[in-house]
Amino acid sequence: MNFAKEYKVRPACFEDARAIARLIDIAGEGIPNLLWTHMAEPGKTALDVGQARACCDVGGLSYRNALVAEADGSVIGMMLGYIVEQLNEQMNEAPSNLPGLARTFVAHEPKPDGTFYIDALAVLPGWRGCGIGSHLLVAAEQRARNLGATNMSIQHFAHSKNAVKLYSRAGFHASAQSSALSPHCQHCNTGDVELLFKAL
Repeated sequence: MNFAKEYKVRPACFEDARAIARLIDIAGEGIPNLLWTHMAEPGKTALDVGQARACCDVGGLSYRNALVAEADGSVIGMMLGYIVEQLNEQMNEAPSNLPGLARTFVAHEPKPDGTFYIDALAVLPGWRGCGIGSHLLVAAEQRARNLGATNMSIQHFAHSKNAVKLYSRAGFHASAQSSALSPHCQHCNTGDVELLFKAL
């Protein structure tokens, strides 16, 4: 752990795109890498695809939707979040036109319009346990309030006990409208996915 080192949380910039993609994959436990591999053109890696998507000015994975934690000039953590109704206005691609595996996970995001949805939250292994995840959630809440959201939502794999503790401490609660969901894909994590909400 890096308890002695200082870090700061700031809005992400274009140059952070590759680090953002790497952290999105960590948050998704390898599922983004699998999707990006299917999307990669010859000569491109999965991470190249993720970086290209994070470089975009619009869309859920845009760097503009991210906050990053930085230490010594390197990105060590990231929160990616957005107002759902605003993202829907930006998206030109219908769910039916997405890659098959992507459709599975889009379908498993029962987020009400107007919520600030945290799509990904991750911290590099060597920096976990330092309070960075909690700091990013506080910063995410401030961004959500500034954007006029009245609640926040996030999904997580129910088997991740550390995530359960983190979100519980931050005031998130399981949605009464949604039961735990299991991804229907042999490549994906076999644990349940739980939808959490927090009123603002």
